[in-house]
Amino acid sequence: MIQRIQSIWLFLAAVCVFLTLRVSTYFGTNKELIPSSFLNGLDTLPLIFATLATGIVALVGIFLYKNRKLQLRLTLLGMVLQLVLMFLYYREIQTYVGKGNFSISAILHAGVLLFFILAAQGIRSDDKLIKDSNRLR
Repeated sequence: MIQRIQSIWLFLAAVCVFLTLRVSTYFGTNKELIPSSFLNGLDTLPLIFATLATGIVALVGIFLYKNRKLQLRLTLLGMVLQLVLMFLYYREIQTYVGKGNFSISAILHAGVLLFFILAAQGIRSDDKLIKDSNRLR
């Protein structure tokens, strides 16, 4: 299971997603006019559900190494969920008053998307390798 490269990419995606629950993505003055307010994955209910769904999809995908077709579908679902999560963060950032700044940990969201893409490539190459070896038999 862990010897396949897509398992490593999916594990890294899950770690990054769950880290976004605790670390801040953005800070500024929020709509309640609280200065230096930090935005993380635990601030609103949609952010919590989208973050947990993305992380769980990545973790479940690790253990589906024998069913590459389903693993690829879950990886693509994880990419879509991550894009939805990024949109939810963008929408939440729009509620902040004045100018704020992104935290350095905001790069985790791009990392999750990159890890899902790399996992999909690993699944496809693994599937191609299996098909080529079956053709040689």
